[in-house]
Amino acid sequence: MRPLAINLGLLGLVAGLAVAGLLLGESPLSADQFVLALTDPSSGAHEVVFNIRLPRTVAALVVGAALGLAGAVMQGLLRNPLADPGVLGVSGGAGLGAALAISLGLAASPGLIEVSAMAAALGVGALLTVIASRFREPEVLILFGVALSAFLGALTSLVFNFAPSPVTLAEVFSWLLGSVANRDWDDIIRQLPALGLGIVLCGYAARGLAMLTLGEETAALSGLPMTRLRAAAVAGASLLTGASVAMAGIVGFVGLAAPHLVRAALGGDPGRVLLPSALTGAVLLALADIAARVIPTDVELKLGVMTALFGAPLFATIAWRAARSWRG
Repeated sequence: MRPLAINLGLLGLVAGLAVAGLLLGESPLSADQFVLALTDPSSGAHEVVFNIRLPRTVAALVVGAALGLAGAVMQGLLRNPLADPGVLGVSGGAGLGAALAISLGLAASPGLIEVSAMAAALGVGALLTVIASRFREPEVLILFGVALSAFLGALTSLVFNFAPSPVTLAEVFSWLLGSVANRDWDDIIRQLPALGLGIVLCGYAARGLAMLTLGEETAALSGLPMTRLRAAAVAGASLLTGASVAMAGIVGFVGLAAPHLVRAALGGDPGRVLLPSALTGAVLLALADIAARVIPTDVELKLGVMTALFGAPLFATIAWRAARSWRG
């Protein structure tokens, strides 16, 4: 299929899921109620659609798109389908920053949890940038990221152990499971600068990702500024991931799955899969959020739980295929 047709199809899916996100929930809206919400600002249906479901739906789409784009950039940079910001520790760093902020009692101050998550993600991204500039082999960065992710997970467990109260422990746990429930427009607007800068940096890196498929030596000989490319890719992916965690908590596997699904239709050109990967990420997270709303449970399922249920088997499948290709 041509990229234009795929992108248009994905945009159609995004639009359809956006409408579904407004209609579906614990109490689905009928067509008459939806029309009432659009025409009568004083109605309860208007309040539900525009102040509860619309911000939640937009947050799910934005976070999914950011994670899908970040995953595509990291996989293109490292030329490895198993790479994504979660595997490299960026998500874990942002989660640790948020957990520390909650444990220190900063949750009452608007925006401080998000700032802490973003700062931690950028710190991890800066460290990864330094490692990427010193070692050209992608495997080194992946192994370092896996080790860093495990270490950050251990530090987050320490935050759990030293939580000052059961209430704080529950807040930290809820954040780490990921959710876009109860998000408002302020939660989204606060992350727009980081998201915009992340998109710009990823766009800058996109032009060199296709050349990297020929190998770093060939790319360097052609005049590609490898140091700046790596820095832009890692920084852009870190900004997108940090903003996503700040908005929705930790949501795994979207950055891994979205580029993989796109490559099955478009092939392996890393530059060409960025936009469709972002759109696919938006579709995946919107679907997961709608499923979390409509599945009949006493307590609404967390978004991170939904993505892990579907993403973990996919991760295992990718790893199995990679192992077969290495052996064969």
